[in-house]
Amino acid sequence: MTKKQKILFKASIAFALCFAIVPAANAMHIMEGYLPPAYCVAWGVICLPFLVAGFISLKNNFKKNRKAITLIAMAGAFIFVISSLKIPSLTGSCSHMTGTGLGAILFGPAAVSVLGLIVLIFQAILLAHGGLTTLGANTFSMAIAGPLVSFGLYKLCQKLKVNRKVAIFLAAFLGDLFTYCVTSIQLALAYPSESGGVAASAVKFLGVFAPTQLPLAIIEGILTVVIIIGLESYAKPELKAIGFLKEAK
Repeated sequence: MTKKQKILFKASIAFALCFAIVPAANAMHIMEGYLPPAYCVAWGVICLPFLVAGFISLKNNFKKNRKAITLIAMAGAFIFVISSLKIPSLTGSCSHMTGTGLGAILFGPAAVSVLGLIVLIFQAILLAHGGLTTLGANTFSMAIAGPLVSFGLYKLCQKLKVNRKVAIFLAAFLGDLFTYCVTSIQLALAYPSESGGVAASAVKFLGVFAPTQLPLAIIEGILTVVIIIGLESYAKPELKAIGFLKEAK
């Protein structure tokens, strides 16, 4: 087997594995048609100002530094891959990581809102993961609420002079968990419990996701730290260009 044939063979295996793992993804993006129309519209409207701010943020990043494009593309690819892999839950649902903490730490939450929207559109169309009618709700939970918490916590840890690796871990870990808290509240608002209302329903939804989401959030925190360590080793010029290394020092 020639070198080119080996490369082609390995690529075909990777391609097959991706489609073996991902296509039936009905993980905790809210599925197509699950929310009432009024809720779909409302969450979409709520997302609009964040997305406008995100487009402005990305435009400014591109204008100031062309090297940022590579890191932004990497952050978007990370979100797509890591949030497409579902983990079965013992409670009968599925969970997945979000990957948005990395982008929020590097570029801020506004830029990640756009990256998350793009990822969610592709996943809804190509992987049946989430849905187009529930795009607003999924965007708010995964691409807006989670990144806001990750970014805010990272900045707070910096002010408190917490070890940077610990700060990155906590930001990604809690951003992931907060995404699922918001998703649970969204579902509870649409389907309140007959006994206990929205609060009781939210607790039930959280109970469904918690067994798998907690360890996944820990893994995401560790992965985010590892990736940033790797970027510091192999992409120093790009990190300096966006101001991250200077900020870290």
